[in-house]
Order: sequence, then structure tokens, then C-alpha cells
Amino acid sequence: MTNNVNPFASEDISPAFSEEWAAKRRVADAIKVLTEALVTSSPNIEQMNKIADKLQVTAADFRDSPRIYGRDEWAASGEHGNYAQISHELNPLTGWSNPIAPPVNMWIEGDQARGNCTCNWAYEGPPSSVHGGIIAAIFDQFLGMAQVLGGQPGMTGYLNVSYHNKTPLNKELTLEGQLIKVEGRKTITRSQMFADGIMTASCEALFVQAKNVADQIRHSTGSAR
Repeated sequence: MTNNVNPFASEDISPAFSEEWAAKRRVADAIKVLTEALVTSSPNIEQMNKIADKLQVTAADFRDSPRIYGRDEWAASGEHGNYAQISHELNPLTGWSNPIAPPVNMWIEGDQARGNCTCNWAYEGPPSSVHGGIIAAIFDQFLGMAQVLGGQPGMTGYLNVSYHNKTPLNKELTLEGQLIKVEGRKTITRSQMFADGIMTASCEALFVQAKNVADQIRHSTGSAR
């Protein structure tokens, strides 16, 4: 992915920018497996304590390695990719190197925004269902991307989420988004979430363009898939 590539041009996942990010993706994938295993398993206490001892050593190895805090600092050196590429890896909803991200894949198709993701047991709220707060966060990220349809980036003003049915875990969730209107610095978008063709939730969102447009544009391009 380069500065001139639209990260939302298709549903294809952009490859890792470098070997560093490819390795970090492997670590993130392993942590995701571990996280779901933790919330769905019940080993004996002695076994869990042994696992914890091993993980504490691994965590210390990471903690003692060179640290970079915040995407601005990651981008400053120019060695880790541009701001969009770094966000593509570290975003908490869409980042492929962030173990807390499902992740959500997003793209533009004609005059529609599209997306998909699968949430495992780590995201459970109601029994066998995705937590409502996770659903709202997914909509926030997805509709923030859908602003591309209106031609101007903005920060979230409000999210109005409606929950129609339980959103199941471990099933592909598909997202559809539309531009409703642009009024001055305000952009309104709308989205629906489906599982097996059934709408489980919908959302209308207002985004407001920052007065410092140049700075806002830089940060909005960072919400890459």
C-alpha cells in the first residue's frame, strides 16, 4: 500500500507494508487465538498458573523492547510506513496487527460502503451474541470510512444505533452503508448490519469536519482497513 493507493478501493486485504508488520500480524493472530481460548476454556488451576508464568516472560520480552507510543510517533521516523499504513495495522477495529480488532474489513463499491467481520467468543455480550458496545464501535469505524462518499472527513458527532435482533458470534457479519447528505461541515451516513441475510442492527451517524481540515484529512486517511 502506498500513499497513492485508496485503501477502500476493494475488499482485498492490503498486504503488510514490511516484514516487521508481517511478523507483528503473526503475533496478533496468536494473541487472538489465546484470548478466545482463555474465555472458552477451563484448565486446572496449576496448568493456568504455568501458562501465566510463560506469558509473563513473553510480555516482559515485549515490554523491554524499544517502545513506540501513538501512531504519530510510529509515522515520524518514516521507517514503519505512512500514517494510513500504520493505522491499517494498529487501529483497534480494523488493525491487522492489533489483537483486539475483529478485524473489520471495509471498502467502497459504487455509491455504497461495504464491510464484513466475524466476532468470536471474546466479544460476547448477551448469550452467544456480540456485545452491543462492540456493535456501536464497529458502526463508528465503518461509517467514519463511509464519509469518503461525501468527500470530506469529520469527527463523530453522534451515533444512533438501533438493535433489531441478536447479532450472533462466530458468523460473518456484513455491513452496508450509504451517504445521506452533506451540509456544510456536517456529513450524515447510515448503515445496516446483517447476519445470514437478517438485519441485526442499524445506525445513523453524524460527522463534523474539523476546522483544521489539513490535520483532519491526515488523520482520516489513517482509518485504513
